[in-house]
Amino acid sequence: MRIGELSRRTGVNEQLLRYYEKQGLLHPARTPNGYRDYAEADVTAVRRIRELLAAGLPTATIAEIGSCVRDEPLTPACDGVLERLRGERDRIDAALARLQSSRAALDTVIQRRAAT
Repeated sequence: MRIGELSRRTGVNEQLLRYYEKQGLLHPARTPNGYRDYAEADVTAVRRIRELLAAGLPTATIAEIGSCVRDEPLTPACDGVLERLRGERDRIDAALARLQSSRAALDTVIQRRAAT
């Protein structure tokens, strides 16, 4: 399938799909005239990329673990992938803790201000 169809089916614009390719996240075949030729599995791959990005993983990490997490359902089988994902989860947990602390500080300021 051409890039326009992949874009329509995934809701991801063509420029972003090209970026994913440049980052090593997608590997479309090329037709003799140079057009990208995406496989049906690329629809799933794009959706998985979006899930992992939404989970806070950077594209470099997704590229590293990509071949290990392409299957449906997500079944990381490569050595080190689970440990890498746990590390990313810990990083996200730490960021959430910092955000919760910031929110609590803001709530305190708001409550003090509202009380006056």
